Amino acid sequence: MPTAHRIHNFSAGPCTLPLPVLQQIQAELIDFNGNGMSVVEMSHRSKPVVEVHERALQSVRDLLAVPDTHHVLFLGGGATFQFGMLPLNLLHGGQKADYTHSGAWAKKAIADAKAAGGDIRLAFDGTEHAYTTLPNPATQSSSPESVYYHLTSNETIGGLQWKDFPRVDAPLVADMSSDFLSRPIDWSRFGLVYAGAQKNIGPAGVCVVIISDELLQQCNGQQVNYLNYANHVKGESMLNTPPVFQIYAVGLVLDWLKSHGGVAWAQQAAAKRSGVLYDVIAKSGGFYRCPVDERYRSSMNVVFRLPDETLEATFIKSAAAQGLDGLKGHRSVGGCRASVYNAMPQAGAEALAHFMHDFAASHG
Repeated sequence: MPTAHRIHNFSAGPCTLPLPVLQQIQAELIDFNGNGMSVVEMSHRSKPVVEVHERALQSVRDLLAVPDTHHVLFLGGGATFQFGMLPLNLLHGGQKADYTHSGAWAKKAIADAKAAGGDIRLAFDGTEHAYTTLPNPATQSSSPESVYYHLTSNETIGGLQWKDFPRVDAPLVADMSSDFLSRPIDWSRFGLVYAGAQKNIGPAGVCVVIISDELLQQCNGQQVNYLNYANHVKGESMLNTPPVFQIYAVGLVLDWLKSHGGVAWAQQAAAKRSGVLYDVIAKSGGFYRCPVDERYRSSMNVVFRLPDETLEATFIKSAAAQGLDGLKGHRSVGGCRASVYNAMPQAGAEALAHFMHDFAASHG
C-alpha cells in the first residue's frame, strides 16, 4: 500500500487527528479485535463495545484527574446541544445564572439560556472591545442566588482564551470545546464542563460532559428523557445508542495523549506551537497583526490579519499549495486562523512559521 499523502491541517474543526490513531482505525475498521466485524456494526451493549466505552470514560477521568464527585458522560449533539440542555436542567422556574459574553460561541450559549427561560446576568460583555480581551479573573463575581457562572474557555473564532478562571461563589460551568485536554482543570471550582470532541480530541458527533454531584442534584427531572442529565448518569452514557465510532476514536486519541505525557505534555506543546506563530507575527514589522490582547491570546487558535484582504486570499491559496491547509478565518470575521490542537505536530507549526516569514519577505 502506498504511503498516504498527508498535509498539515490547521482547520478549526473537525480537527487534525494523530496519524497513528488513523492508522489503527484503518487496521481495525473491518475486523475489530478478531470479532469478524467492525466496531461500527456491533451492538452498543456487546462486551467489546462496552469495554471501549468504559475505557474511554476512564481515560478522560485519568487524564484530567476527575474526582469521584463528578460524573463523565459521552453525549450526542455536540457542544451546541449543551447550550440548551444546560439551562433546561438547571434554570427551571426562572432561576439565575451568570454568563460571560466573550465572542461568537458565548453569544450562542447566552441566547439559548434565555430561550430556556433562565434569568441571565452578563458578568462580562466584550462587545465594546470587539471580543478581543477578557476581564481580570480576580474582578469577577457571581450574582446572589446564581446557580452557576458560565464561560467559554477558548473562543475558537476569535482566538481568545481564559488563562486563569474566576473564583466566584457559584460553580463554574465552561464550554471547553476548543481547549479541552490541553491544560489541567481545578475541579473544586467547576460544577460542569462540556466539550465537543471535534475541536481537539476526535471526530464530530460526540460531546464530553463532566458534571458534579452538586449540580446534578439541582436537575429538576422534568425534561423529556434524553434532555435530563440525571438519566444519562444513571444510564452510564448509554441511555440510548451512543455514537459508538466517535467514542471509539476518542478513546484512541486519549490513549495517544497518555503515551505522550498526558495533559502536562499537551499544555507545554500548545505553548510551544502557538509561540512560534505569535513570534513570527511580533517580528513581522506589522505585516501580520493579531487583534487579540496579548494577555489572552489563544494557544489553540492563532488569528491574524495581513495588510489587506487581497493579500490574505493570496496567503491562504499559496499556503494550501505548500500543504498548509485550513488557514482561512471564520466567515464571520475574515482574516486568517491557524488552529494548533493537540495532534498538530510541532513540525506543522514550524512549517507554517517558515512560510509566514518567507511570505512577508516577498510581499511586504
